[in-house]
Amino acid sequence: MGRLFGTDGVRGVANADLTAELALGLSVAAAHVLAEAGTFAGHRPTAVVGRDPRASGEFLEAAVVAGLASAGVDVLRVGVLPTPAVAHLTGALGADLGVMLSASHNAMPDNGIKFFARGGHKLADELEDRIESVYAEHRTGAPWERPTGVGVGRVRDYDEGLDQYVAHLVGVLPNRLDGLKIVLDEAHGAASRVSPEAFARAGAEVVTIGAVPDGLNINDGCGSTHLDLLKAAVVEHGADLGIAHDGDADRCLAVDHTGAEVDGDQILAVLAVSMRERSALRRDTVVGTVMSNLGFKLAMEREGIHLVQTAVGDRYVLEQMKAEGYALGGEQSGHVIILDHATTGDGTLTGLMLAARVAETGRTLQDLASVMERLPQVLVNVPDVDRTRVRTSAELATAVTEAEHELGTTGRVLLRPSGTEPLVRVMVEASDIEQARSVAGRLADAVKSALG
Repeated sequence: MGRLFGTDGVRGVANADLTAELALGLSVAAAHVLAEAGTFAGHRPTAVVGRDPRASGEFLEAAVVAGLASAGVDVLRVGVLPTPAVAHLTGALGADLGVMLSASHNAMPDNGIKFFARGGHKLADELEDRIESVYAEHRTGAPWERPTGVGVGRVRDYDEGLDQYVAHLVGVLPNRLDGLKIVLDEAHGAASRVSPEAFARAGAEVVTIGAVPDGLNINDGCGSTHLDLLKAAVVEHGADLGIAHDGDADRCLAVDHTGAEVDGDQILAVLAVSMRERSALRRDTVVGTVMSNLGFKLAMEREGIHLVQTAVGDRYVLEQMKAEGYALGGEQSGHVIILDHATTGDGTLTGLMLAARVAETGRTLQDLASVMERLPQVLVNVPDVDRTRVRTSAELATAVTEAEHELGTTGRVLLRPSGTEPLVRVMVEASDIEQARSVAGRLADAVKSALG
């Protein structure tokens, strides 16, 4: 059996890779591992379980709930809610464990299981490893120690979760959204009820698209990975801006009043400036990744804001933020973490904060986003090469040095070996798109020559 836990929980094709048996077994294993770790000591344990609207979430939720209850854990079933809502409720309700069933922005056939520790934080890597080990041990037939009688877990629906989460979102806003017309694309996902309710309570006039989930249409041509519908709707309705989420609403991308995309780097730039003005940007620092657009870095330098960059992945951004006590971080893809108010990326919170800045300043999102110039970025994947020699090839090092000399201070080169495939990713940024393409092409040829 290969490793089950990836960077964002356990994920795969539902009922093929991710079966009911696996979901049940992992849930029982999680309960036993947390009990061993002392998480449940001195009290009866409780878990919060939520899901996105995928059809497969219905049977996977049943399996997870059954596994937890059979291991003696009481379950609060919150139904269809965003991933950050489950994380928030895990902390707010004092639960010992949170479980979210979602494959985020993936297509409908996929699903996933993500565990949260007490407080709504990501489960430590060593606990994930232990859960996987215990699951593997018992999968081969070793019997579980099972409670009986009053020791079995009880299950109840917790219908108050939506209102509680929305109240939290609206309560942390620095100002209301009165006077704004906002189009929301919910990706037929987990925020289809939450996000419109939150924006409306905050005072905005709301137009929704992609907010009729049927279990099959999640992320289907809509949401943060398909912005064309939102762009058209913003222009059609004469809206001030548009907000797009993915299936589990831990992402947020935006569209300005002209229908132009505002990506995660631009959103971070706008929020960083806003939070610094409110003295909420601790140590005047924002956390991004090595894939953050060079324009973002240059903009933060101009604004006197320090940028800390991590490896690609919101988990690395979050780890850096928690380790150093930073308040804001995120990725170009729209994973934005506002750590004072959320323990994970929260697309609805991000959208609300962005809209609040528009309302507060009276400026358009287009104007606010112009704080940074998004430099042209070209990405080329070079397959069938020895990715392990990217950092040791003298020939490649020479080619990179030449490219960097050509680009000067207005461009950037990044070579990244893929973590899962035999290929190398070549990323080039430059002030001119043709120059970026030319340099990227030459570097791709150099990668083939040096590593092929």
